[in-house]
Amino acid sequence: MTHIQDDIKLAYIVAISIMMLFVCFIVFVVLMYNKRQLLYIKEKQLKETEYQNQLLQKELEKQKLIEKERERISHDMHDDLGAGISALKLQAEFLKQKSEDKDLKNDIDELMKISEEMNLSMREMLWSLNSGNDTLGNFIDYAKIYSESFLKKSKIQLLVKIGEGIDADVPISTDLRRNMFLCLKEALNNAYKHSQANKIEILFLCNGKEFSMEISDDGIGINNQSEGNGLRNMKRRMQEQNGECIISSSDIGTTLHFKIEI
Repeated sequence: MTHIQDDIKLAYIVAISIMMLFVCFIVFVVLMYNKRQLLYIKEKQLKETEYQNQLLQKELEKQKLIEKERERISHDMHDDLGAGISALKLQAEFLKQKSEDKDLKNDIDELMKISEEMNLSMREMLWSLNSGNDTLGNFIDYAKIYSESFLKKSKIQLLVKIGEGIDADVPISTDLRRNMFLCLKEALNNAYKHSQANKIEILFLCNGKEFSMEISDDGIGINNQSEGNGLRNMKRRMQEQNGECIISSSDIGTTLHFKIEI
């Protein structure tokens, strides 16, 4: 009897040992499977990262080629068109000195005026093409220089204010920089032609990531019943940049408020 009980105990021990070994084997298999799955996921993530890095590298190379092409076009325009316009202006001045016909002199003056406008437009395009100007500080500096040059022959007093929150080194895209400048240009032109203002104030501000440009005058205001192409174009340009153009006007002046996240 005792011998049978010992055999039963031994059988239980063997069975339990086999079950424990089987459980350990199952756990080992599960752990190895999970480990392989983790390695597979990591390898997949690594390959995806490498692929994304390759795409980024290609995009950076593409951007460098675009910037290089922009610089080439900029230099060609400066060397060829700039020299041509300057030569045209000099020739017109020479003809004016030789001419005694009043009507011809007036025509030559008009030609010189057109050449000067072409030269100004070319400088604006060169500024737009130069990728070295793609910072907030360069935009503000150029906007200030242009505004002073545009209004220097008028009786309008210009006041430019730059807020303390402005970070001059913040990068901005060429497209945004050009569209903001064209809005400034249109706003100044409208104020000069229609506002009858004595003073124009330009204010640049930054509130976190939001950059704003306010152009205010003390003129007669805008007729709310009619919105010209200039105002519509400014609104469209800002909308295309995911920005906003807010127009406030009364009989004591007009404020154009341009807001954009940078």
